[in-house]
Amino acid sequence: MKKNILNLFLVATAITVIGGCKPGDFGDINVSPNSPSSAVPQLLLTSAERYMGRTTASTSVATAPGIINDYAPKLYTQQISETLYTSESRYNTKIYNYTGIYNNPLEDLTTIINLNTDAATKSLPSVLGSGSNANQIATARILKAFYLQNVTDRWGDIPYSQALQGAAFLTPKFDKQQEVYTALFKELKEAAAQFDGGATVKGDFLFSGSVAKWKIFAATIRMNMALRLSKADPTTGKAEFNLALAAGVINSNADNVTYLTLGESANENNIYYNYQVVGRYDYATSNTMVNKLISLSDPRLPVYADKTTDGTYVGMPYGLTQALAAKYLPGKVGNPGTISLIGTAFRSQNSPIRIFTYPEVLFSKAEAYKLGWITGAPDEAQAATTYLAAIAANMTLNGVTAPATYYTQAGVAYVPATGLEQIITQKWIANYMGYGYEAWSDWRRTGFPVLTPSAYPQNIGGKIPVRQAYTNDEPSLNAANYKLVIASQGPDELNTPIWLFK
Repeated sequence: MKKNILNLFLVATAITVIGGCKPGDFGDINVSPNSPSSAVPQLLLTSAERYMGRTTASTSVATAPGIINDYAPKLYTQQISETLYTSESRYNTKIYNYTGIYNNPLEDLTTIINLNTDAATKSLPSVLGSGSNANQIATARILKAFYLQNVTDRWGDIPYSQALQGAAFLTPKFDKQQEVYTALFKELKEAAAQFDGGATVKGDFLFSGSVAKWKIFAATIRMNMALRLSKADPTTGKAEFNLALAAGVINSNADNVTYLTLGESANENNIYYNYQVVGRYDYATSNTMVNKLISLSDPRLPVYADKTTDGTYVGMPYGLTQALAAKYLPGKVGNPGTISLIGTAFRSQNSPIRIFTYPEVLFSKAEAYKLGWITGAPDEAQAATTYLAAIAANMTLNGVTAPATYYTQAGVAYVPATGLEQIITQKWIANYMGYGYEAWSDWRRTGFPVLTPSAYPQNIGGKIPVRQAYTNDEPSLNAANYKLVIASQGPDELNTPIWLFK
């Protein structure tokens, strides 16, 4: 949050210096025509979207992924395992920094909204050149809500109502997660209704300015948020779920929300960077995932994982000590080792990252049928039909076809008594290498799939984390509010449940 103060100071200083230039003192000679002197909304939007799946070199880690391709939730849910440095899968990492989210995409999106709202700037060519005021505001509000849902799902109570307001609130309070969810539902509904028939938004590489796709994105976020409430507030969850369905969620694989990486270093896939640029091979498909797919004779296995040196599929054991992990050889691309690397479909330079997909929406609808949210009473028949359709849709998405016997075998054929476990477990499989925080939230909410924590944990209690700890900036720079949130929410530890999943 303190970065905002520094930014304001730097901007003020720059204005003072530039304003001091006089005719004849060469004040305009060194102004680059390629460096805009005022904020350009379309560039801010591109930057905010880019942050979702960024991959950059870091001095401390092999890659710095964005929120949609982050490794932590994939490790928590054991979709992947660490091969070299195993501390995160042993829950050693406690503090996760959300300052970058606030100071980069959220600040960019807030600036877009302000530029298109303020009477002094909303009519400027530099602003209107990025799309109509209403379309820019609506787009920014939806993406802003997406980021803020990610933050509250990970940390619980968060700075919200007083955040992103610059010097007005230098030490923002923490809002209750329930209040944040209520506000985000409102934001998403209002934003979707705010689009007009004006100029298309520019700088949008997610949906190329398509209003229809932005509305589908907003409705799908709302649907997922509603399902998060299945235990904390099922009445609100049911109502919001059906409102989201009526608004129009993803309805086919053609509607999938996907982050497209590039076949160049400017925006390449993070696993490609880890494997083939820096040559670290820090991650491999987990034994939890591989063993599950083998047990079901699942045709997605060759897509999800590479073969080992002896032509078989072997997942990397999860959560080992570094010494034990050293006994397994990940190998390299084109030179297999004793464990299975992540499959080519997910590790090529331009492999896309799936954010929300049609199969996952079908799994959510299947769960809603089982809960009685759609038809008013638990509907096992519709739950079964939708669940099987979700599996088939994911098979199609991964370019494979399962034989009829796959769907009728024990463990896959829908059984009402174990229906929820089956739905969430197959959803976990379908989410492989996608937006991992969705799978982690499903696991925290339902307890499925059933996972065994690392046998060598380094956190308090030795359990799989159910939240992440606040950044160090809060106790040092926002101490009074930090103490209040700890007193209310509970210890700032990985094992403190947040409101959604208590």
